[in-house]
Amino acid sequence: MSTGFGELCSILSALCWAIGLMFYRQLGATLPPLQLNFLKNLLVLGMLLPAIPLLHGFDVPHFTAWQAFAAVASGVIGIGIADTLYFRALNELGAGRMGVLGNFYSPFVIVLSFFFLDESLTAFQLLGFVLVSIGVWIAAWPRAGSEPRPAHAIRGFMYAMLAIVLMAVSIILVKRVLEQQPLLWVTGLRMVGAIAGMVVIAWLRGESAQLAPPTVGMPWRKLAFAAFIGQFLAMVLWLAGYKFTLASVAAILNETASIFILLLAAVWLKEKLTRRAIIGVGLTLTGVSVMLMAR
Repeated sequence: MSTGFGELCSILSALCWAIGLMFYRQLGATLPPLQLNFLKNLLVLGMLLPAIPLLHGFDVPHFTAWQAFAAVASGVIGIGIADTLYFRALNELGAGRMGVLGNFYSPFVIVLSFFFLDESLTAFQLLGFVLVSIGVWIAAWPRAGSEPRPAHAIRGFMYAMLAIVLMAVSIILVKRVLEQQPLLWVTGLRMVGAIAGMVVIAWLRGESAQLAPPTVGMPWRKLAFAAFIGQFLAMVLWLAGYKFTLASVAAILNETASIFILLLAAVWLKEKLTRRAIIGVGLTLTGVSVMLMAR
């Protein structure tokens, strides 16, 4: 494979996720977060079903009881619950701020890996975590008197942080399974877990009716495009980036999503591009780079 192909895939993955986020922001104006996440997951599962035999063949791998449980539980936590909270935060904060907050994901994964996977945590990684924290605070936390609805902004910030923590927890839970089993099979189990978990949670909360698509004005084309570009295609490119270049390089390039999101939010969604946001992105990208290069 030619030099630079992996790096290109990593950047394109970040761009695809950013484009998907623009559509999710628009879809969130008409679809509640629970409904949007559920229908998006159904579409992605439909895309995975033909992709699994194309990539891995028709032989069904053997999963132990623990591996199957970990994959399904990871889907419930990291997709079913976390993505719903993420979409709620997206509605409250806007795409630009969510792009900056997303940079907290890698630091959380590294810190949780230290505690639960016995991976080392160096002084440079701690420094990177601090830089990311400061950058997120500068760019995403509402200033007094600057928000028309400060309570909503703070609530959105809390939703976003909880969603990112749950995403990190779900990856730590399933990491060993990913190392031992075919990737798309694990991804499919996670998606099944997410969908089943959302059905159960909605039933327990008496919100099952919210899962059904609206009978009139359902934006299926936009949702399908968002699911394909923002999740399915972004995932394939993400994997290609890790396959054809160094993992540390791919991970750093994936964090360019925050830059794409800020720029697209300003041009596409007409969100204000502030000096605070630019400084915050710079700090968070510096922090993530420090953490990943120190690994």
